[in-house]
Amino acid sequence: MGFFDGLWGGRDADFDSGSAATNAIELTKRHHQVSLTKQGAATGHLRVNLSWRMRTSDIGGSPRESLFRHPFKALKPAEIMGHGQSMVNVDLDLGCLYELMDGTKGVVQPLGGYFGDVNAAPYVKLSGDDRFGSASGETMYVNLDHREQIKRLLVFVYIYDQTPAFDRTHAIVTLYPSNGPRIEIHLDERHPQARSCAVVMIENVKGELVVRREVKFVYGFQAELDRLYGWGLQWGRGYKSKVDR
Repeated sequence: MGFFDGLWGGRDADFDSGSAATNAIELTKRHHQVSLTKQGAATGHLRVNLSWRMRTSDIGGSPRESLFRHPFKALKPAEIMGHGQSMVNVDLDLGCLYELMDGTKGVVQPLGGYFGDVNAAPYVKLSGDDRFGSASGETMYVNLDHREQIKRLLVFVYIYDQTPAFDRTHAIVTLYPSNGPRIEIHLDERHPQARSCAVVMIENVKGELVVRREVKFVYGFQAELDRLYGWGLQWGRGYKSKVDR
């Protein structure tokens, strides 16, 4: 694959495929979905990981835009700022709105301690809450052996109680199926006042599990994501436990 092939991707593919070295599929605006069923990856545990780093403001546009004007910038490492007092303190949390085939609806998230269950409904479990964007990030598991009970899952990211600063972070949500390449969704759009982002929908469409990129930023919290996608849950003010905080 040539250098510019990597920038524009294939014209006929349903997704932007990574190189053999990265073994990754990147979902983009243009190629926004992939079928886990067709990939032979609709069984076992699907691992969903959120990781992020702090970064300086990009001068002259987003990294993707600057690559078109200055292609050789791809060879230069991104400028990353360390965690200091002069930095904006950002705490990104990973969550999931779920709807099961029997009509059960709910949320899995650190806020309120709704960590879920991987072996029983909703078949989604959050492993913990990463407060500082460590290398391991936050991880959620989806038990796809119960895919027939799952109607749709909306994976989202939100900023709990710190300054809205999605534009100060480089965040990636990565899906690791039991088989085949990982799936990456980059949150690289500039929405400095947004507090939440609907990242990816995992939906059971007539027995086929489809992963679809959303990346829709909103200025409210989970209730606004609920209204946007018609979940119909009742929301109230929640807090993290002292251990999590």
